[in-house]
Amino acid sequence: MKFLNRAIAVGLVICTNSIAMTPKTAVGSGAIVASSNEIAVKKMYLAPKDEYNIVVAQDGSGDYKSIQEAIYNSPSFPYKRVTITVKNGIYKEKVHVPEWNTNLTLIGESREKTIITFDDYFGKINLGRNSTFMTPTVLVEGNDFKAANLTIQNSAGTVGQAVALSVVADRVVVFNCNLLGNQDTLYTSGEGFKNYFKDCFIEGTVDFIFGGATAVFENCEIHAKSNAYLTAASTPESSKYGFVFFNCKLTAGEKATEVYLGRPWRIYAKTVFLNCEMGSHIRKEGWNNWSKPDAEKTTLYAEYNCSGPGFQPESRAKWSHQLNKSQANKYTLRKIFGDSKSNWYSSFK
Repeated sequence: MKFLNRAIAVGLVICTNSIAMTPKTAVGSGAIVASSNEIAVKKMYLAPKDEYNIVVAQDGSGDYKSIQEAIYNSPSFPYKRVTITVKNGIYKEKVHVPEWNTNLTLIGESREKTIITFDDYFGKINLGRNSTFMTPTVLVEGNDFKAANLTIQNSAGTVGQAVALSVVADRVVVFNCNLLGNQDTLYTSGEGFKNYFKDCFIEGTVDFIFGGATAVFENCEIHAKSNAYLTAASTPESSKYGFVFFNCKLTAGEKATEVYLGRPWRIYAKTVFLNCEMGSHIRKEGWNNWSKPDAEKTTLYAEYNCSGPGFQPESRAKWSHQLNKSQANKYTLRKIFGDSKSNWYSSFK
């Protein structure tokens, strides 16, 4: 009889935990009792009420309390967009949007009060020369991702490379977000990949916008916190466009008085500022070759119709360019983002 009772108990545990079963169980009085880890796993894999409209809330009023749990339970390669709404709160977690979580929108309740933060940095990861790429607070690898009304922060401080947002995906839209950090705040990469940042606040110290993707920044505030470099593009030779800034405002903190617009991480770097307002912290020469004389022949660093005390076209590095109107007309969203999925960048939800 004792054996029969135990068999029944085992069957109950298996039935109620068919998705995931941990090996740790407690046996008492002929019954098997699920461990706390086992209960947590069961709870994590509970399906949301609506798998295409998921709510994250720390007070338990949503489908999940953590953003990553919601992503884990989102459908893979969905046929329509999955929207994860994140209620106000400080979410201290690393968030990963895998390659199979395409067509996913992460939308906060409010830009200033919905905060995703973590504190990984190069020395903390300490796994070799590429440790930078393992530091992001949010890592996006799923195509057609959208984010809105969020603050994404790497809170490690001035300790070296520490990424807040890493985008290694195509057709990504980030709207009305704060991207906060120091060195290497925003990494946007992938040969042929295209990303769009609109109405965002992006801050940092050294090379805080870097990578090889084609990325447009429109109506953004680019805020320097120290004397260094705003951008470090690694544009592939095959890409017609690299980083393009439309109608952006370049601002600075008290410690930033001598800031370059960019330097080339790779020698085919492309970075262009159009109709931007530049503060007095921008160095008169504008551009730095990163001790790579060959890059002066291969980079495309250019400006058009900018303004402010930091815009000094007559003093710019001789190997940079001031575009004329005809050349500037080649920089439109339609031309930069020309894609089989037309107008993918026109919606922010």
